[in-house]
Amino acid sequence: METVEEDVEEYSWREVVLPRLVPVVPDAPPELERETGERRRGRDLLVAVDFGPNSKHAFDWALAHIARIADTVHLVHAVSNVHNEIVYEKSRELMEDLAIEAFKTSLVRTKARIVEGDAGKVICREADRLKPAAVILGTRGRGLIQSVLQGSVSEYCFHNCKAAPVIIVPGKDELSFTSITSKVELCLCRSW
Repeated sequence: METVEEDVEEYSWREVVLPRLVPVVPDAPPELERETGERRRGRDLLVAVDFGPNSKHAFDWALAHIARIADTVHLVHAVSNVHNEIVYEKSRELMEDLAIEAFKTSLVRTKARIVEGDAGKVICREADRLKPAAVILGTRGRGLIQSVLQGSVSEYCFHNCKAAPVIIVPGKDELSFTSITSKVELCLCRSW
């Protein structure tokens, strides 16, 4: 019997240093020690972002409907080359703006990571690493035929992210009743 080594995909990423918006208290007062579990610790939420309006809409939706005060929103942005300084700087600026907005609107902590690779695989890999309460992403806004021919990041994540529920937020232009109904039915069919 012959052993076969699988190709291990290289995993390149860069952590984004965001401004410290939430004050850190070194020693918690004794009255806070009684609070334990999810209420005090919060949840991790993974939000996939890019420079598109549907991604921003999904981010806004996550803050309005899912995020709570103690939660941490993990922003993930997939790029083709993580060592390209121009790409890194533009991505860092985007994530910094989103982190400030998240703090102002929902008082949540934000962490950000720029990861090299295919967007769908990057999001699923980050979900496996973080084990978040939910993975939230927007649609790209393609038509049905174009999505079938070229593939869809949201569909890839829906079928391949096994670490957490995947929430696909339709774009603002797609917010018709039939669109929302069909997407909700699709989400209800998936079991976790």
